[in-house]
Amino acid sequence: MNIRFRLIVMNFLEFFVWGSWLISLGSYLFSLGFSGLQISSIYGTMGIASLFAPALMGILADKWINAERVLGLCHLIGAGLLLWASTVTDYKLLWVIMLLNCCMYMPTIALNNTVSYIALEKSKYDIVKVFPPIRVFGTVGFICAMWTVDLLGYTQNKGQFYVSAIAGVVMGLYSFTVTRCTPAKSDKQKTLFEQLGLDAFVLFKQPRMLVFFLFAMLLGAALQITNTFGLPFLDDFAKTYPDSFAVKHPGLLSSVAQISETLFILTIPFFLKRFGIKQVMIMSIFAWVFRFGLFGVGNPGSGFPLLFLSMIVYGMAFDFFNISGSLFVEREADVQIRASAQGLFMLMTNGLGATLGGFISGAVVDYFTHDGVRDWQSIWFSFAGYALLLGIVFPLVFRYKHDPTFQSAQLKPH
Repeated sequence: MNIRFRLIVMNFLEFFVWGSWLISLGSYLFSLGFSGLQISSIYGTMGIASLFAPALMGILADKWINAERVLGLCHLIGAGLLLWASTVTDYKLLWVIMLLNCCMYMPTIALNNTVSYIALEKSKYDIVKVFPPIRVFGTVGFICAMWTVDLLGYTQNKGQFYVSAIAGVVMGLYSFTVTRCTPAKSDKQKTLFEQLGLDAFVLFKQPRMLVFFLFAMLLGAALQITNTFGLPFLDDFAKTYPDSFAVKHPGLLSSVAQISETLFILTIPFFLKRFGIKQVMIMSIFAWVFRFGLFGVGNPGSGFPLLFLSMIVYGMAFDFFNISGSLFVEREADVQIRASAQGLFMLMTNGLGATLGGFISGAVVDYFTHDGVRDWQSIWFSFAGYALLLGIVFPLVFRYKHDPTFQSAQLKPH
């Protein structure tokens, strides 16, 4: 079977697992009677897990165990944890289970990329050109999961866990069959630092990589903000616009953002080669400004087109820092640390970034909440101001000269 088709299936399943609960979990937790702070803390388990789990799994894949085996085992264990979560309504226990589940799932995003990159390299493909059209099917999987959960009526119940667990089992077993990703061998004597798998942190010695990872973290915070409060924002219009499409089917409306992702992913090879990572990151930052600003002025009534436009802008905001960033790290990292480098990127975005985003967004929402009523316009404008500040500072501190012949890591000498 063609390796590109096999990777398409793998990427589809990878993000179907996540899309089954990521966006709708907040609504389910509200139905259990959890407070906003409790919901934020459960979402925050993704950030906590990403602080160490991707890096540790990346070390395993780089040093000792085939990456595809680590990927498959993580999904199988995660599926079992989600089935356990479906039986629990106690906040403390559910928090622990979701933390364990995130410790299994969050590393798989970087591992999925690593397995894809290695498989494409073996087949002599240009990763920068070929991977984005493959990765787009991950977003398609995420969309299909959201639609499945919404149309089955599982948005506010534990059925979403069942959907995700089933997909996790399929993904776990399928991962074992894609390609062999044996740890890279090296004849040179390794230092203790390298033997512990911490050698990916050597990237921080390069000033431009240090700045890049710092802003990747800050943009990861922006992503966490919309993941946590996107649907609750739409739910709060239930009294003023009870019959609107946005209130009745918030999952379907939110899926427009993922549909937009599929389109912008396809443009990444052109934008990276034409403009370079610096300009692409700047585009992403200002897309976040518009994303939050449009939420601030939109509503399910006359302002519905603005909400819809915000979903479309999300595609550029997410892809141009997340997917492009992953490709940039792949290009800059040595082949000996490729999985660890992807884990480090995940640590900065979905670990430190998500934790920062949860803290910032929770504090801002609480500050603009009075007598149980949230002032969403002020909330979203505050987030837009945060993104605008990043957009002003980033081009001043990120030193990078674009090479129009931008190539994949395996095509440049190490």
